[in-house]
Amino acid sequence: MESGNIVEYIDRQKIMCAVVLEVKNQRLRLLTESNREVNLSANRLAHTYKTRLDLSMGRNKMVDTLKEIVVRRKALINNVDIKELWEILNTEQEWIDLKTMTEFCFPDSPNDDHESAVVRAFFKNRFYFRFQRDRFFPNTQDQVERKVAHEREVSRRNRIIQEGGDWLANVMNDNDPLIPEDKLEIVDLLNSFYLFGRENENYDLGRAILARAGIDPDEELFKVLIKLGVFRENENIDLYRYNIATVFPDEVNQYTTRLIASAQDSLDTRHRKDLTMLPLMTIDGQSTLDFDDAISFEDYGDHYRLGIHIVDVGHFVKKGDIVDQEALSRGSSIYMPDQKIPMLPSSLAEDLCSLKAGQLRPAISILVNLSRSCEINDYEITPSLIKVEQQLTYYDVNIIADDNEDIIALRNIAEKFRLERMSAGAIQITLPDIHIWIADDGEITVSRINRESPGRMLVSEIMIMANWLMAKFLAEHNVPAIYRSQAPPRERLYKGNNGTLFQNCMQRKLLSRFILNPEPEKHSGLGLDAYVTATSPIRKYFDLATQRQIRSVFGLEKPSTREEINDVIQILEQPMSHVAKIQYSRHRYWLLKYLEKQIGQKEEAIVLYKKRNNYQIILREYMIECELPLSSGIELKPEDLIQVTLQHANARKDVLSVFMG
Repeated sequence: MESGNIVEYIDRQKIMCAVVLEVKNQRLRLLTESNREVNLSANRLAHTYKTRLDLSMGRNKMVDTLKEIVVRRKALINNVDIKELWEILNTEQEWIDLKTMTEFCFPDSPNDDHESAVVRAFFKNRFYFRFQRDRFFPNTQDQVERKVAHEREVSRRNRIIQEGGDWLANVMNDNDPLIPEDKLEIVDLLNSFYLFGRENENYDLGRAILARAGIDPDEELFKVLIKLGVFRENENIDLYRYNIATVFPDEVNQYTTRLIASAQDSLDTRHRKDLTMLPLMTIDGQSTLDFDDAISFEDYGDHYRLGIHIVDVGHFVKKGDIVDQEALSRGSSIYMPDQKIPMLPSSLAEDLCSLKAGQLRPAISILVNLSRSCEINDYEITPSLIKVEQQLTYYDVNIIADDNEDIIALRNIAEKFRLERMSAGAIQITLPDIHIWIADDGEITVSRINRESPGRMLVSEIMIMANWLMAKFLAEHNVPAIYRSQAPPRERLYKGNNGTLFQNCMQRKLLSRFILNPEPEKHSGLGLDAYVTATSPIRKYFDLATQRQIRSVFGLEKPSTREEINDVIQILEQPMSHVAKIQYSRHRYWLLKYLEKQIGQKEEAIVLYKKRNNYQIILREYMIECELPLSSGIELKPEDLIQVTLQHANARKDVLSVFMG
C-alpha cells in the first residue's frame, strides 16, 4: 500500500472511493470523493486498486478525478447481470475470486473500473451470492427464495407503514371517516395491536404506523378505533381477547329448532315420578328468564317434605350432540351488567329448558323429609315430571317472609341447615353484592343487595343442601362426578357469621382454592363431607355434566367414566377462568364508569392493610378496592374507618384514585 493508490471502503452501507494520502503503521489517511479526509485502518478497505493518482495535482483536482472514476464505475454496473451469473454458477457451490468474476462479466481486458463495478453490483444485490471482500459464493435455491421473500416483505411493510400512517393521520382530522377497501388490512392490524399488545405478531408494524401518524397508542388509539366504527365507547374488549362467541353458529341454531319441534314427543313419562300436583315455586332475580330450579314445601303435620326440583337439561341436550359441544366450549353463561351470553341457545335456556309457570317439564327432584325441628330424616332423588305454579322474585319473598307460613318454614329449614354447617366448621362470608343496572338511555344505577335477605338466604341454603345431597347420592352409588372440595382456610378470623365487614373481606382473601376431581372429598368452606354443583344445568356445564351422572343411576343415559370426568374438568379449566375474569372485569368497568361522574364525592372506606407505598382500602358503599397513597403524618392501621374523596376514575384504564378527605 502506497500513497496515491485508489482504494474503496464501506461507510454506512455505501461504497466510498478515496485516494491514499499517507501510510503510517497500517493506518491510512485518505481523501474521499466527497472531499473529506478520514483516518482508517488498512483492514477496513474493501478493495485496493492498481490505479494511482499524482498527489501533486492538488486537492480539488484529485477530488474531481475521484468523482469521474465513481461515475464511470457506476455506469459499468448495468453490464453485470447477477441473476444470470447465479443461474450459471450456483450448481458449483464454490468460492469465486473477484478476478474470475470480473472476467465472467467483462471478458475483454477488464481493469480496475470493471472490478469496482463488479464489487458495487454484488454489494447492492445480495440475493444470489455471499460476498467477502474479493470473493463470492453462490447461495442455494432455497436461500435465494427466502431472501427474495424477505425483501418483498420488507417492501410491503414499508409501504403499509407509509400509506397506513398517512391515511391514519388524515382520519384524526375527519369527523366522519370512511374505511376504504384497501385500508381494511390497516384497521384489522390496529385492532389486533390494541387488543393483544406485544403478544400480537404485528406489534412492531402497528407501532410504526401509529408513530408515522403521530398517534399515542395508550391515549389515542382506542378513540381512533371508535371513530372508525370498530369499537363502541363501552366496548367489552375482553370478549375479543378471550375469543368469546356472543352468538351461536347457524348449525347449532338449526339443530336447536329441530330439537324443539320434536321435544314434546320425546317426553317419556314411564320412568318419571309425577309430581305435577306439588305447588312448585321459583325464586329468582327480577330479570331472570332461565329458571333452572324450583322449590316445593309440604306440611304433613308430624314432618315436612321439602322438594328441590332441577330441570332435566340432559333429557333435551344429549352428550356429544352439537348443542352439547357448543355448551362445553363455552363452559358457562356469562352475566354482565350490560349483556348476558348464554351457555345454551335462548330458545332452550329461556323456553324449553326453563321452568316456566304452567309448563310441563322433566326434572331431577330431591325430596327431603325433615322433622318439625327441621332436621333431615331421609331423602330421595328421582326423575320427575313437574309444573311450576308460582314464579316469585327475591323481593316478593322478602315482602311475605314474616307472614307466609310456607316461607317461614323454609327459612327455618335454611337457618337450621346453615347452623349445622357452621358447627361443622363452615365459613360464612357475609358481604353485600353490588348490583349495577344500565337503563336504555345509558344511565347507570348502582345499588347494594343484602345477600342475607330472607329470599336470598333461603334459596342459597336450600340449593347448597340439594348439591350436598346429590353428592352423597352419587358417592353412595360409587359414581364419579365433578366433586368440589376445599381445604381449611389459612387462618380463621371469626366464628359463625359474626364477622365485621373488615373481617369478612380479609377472610375471603384467606380462603383456600377449591379443587375439582372425580372423587368426593371434604369441603371445609361449606362444612360438608362432599359437594357437587348440579342445580344450574342451564347455566353451567359442570352442573350439566354432574346431572347426567345422576341420570345414569336411573338408566337414563350411559355414565361417564372417571377419565371422561377428568377430561371435562381439564377442558373447562380455561373457559371457566375466562368467564370469571370477564364477569369480574365487566362489573368493575361499569362501577368505575358510574364513579367517573362522582368525582369530588366523599366516601367511607375501611383500611384493609398497608403496602410499601400506600394502603389498600375498600369503599364501603361500592365494595370496590383501591389504593390510598401514604399521607405524611397520618398513620393508619387495618380496620380503621376513614373518609376519602374520589379524585379520578377511568373505566377504560381501570383506574380509581382517592385521597384522604
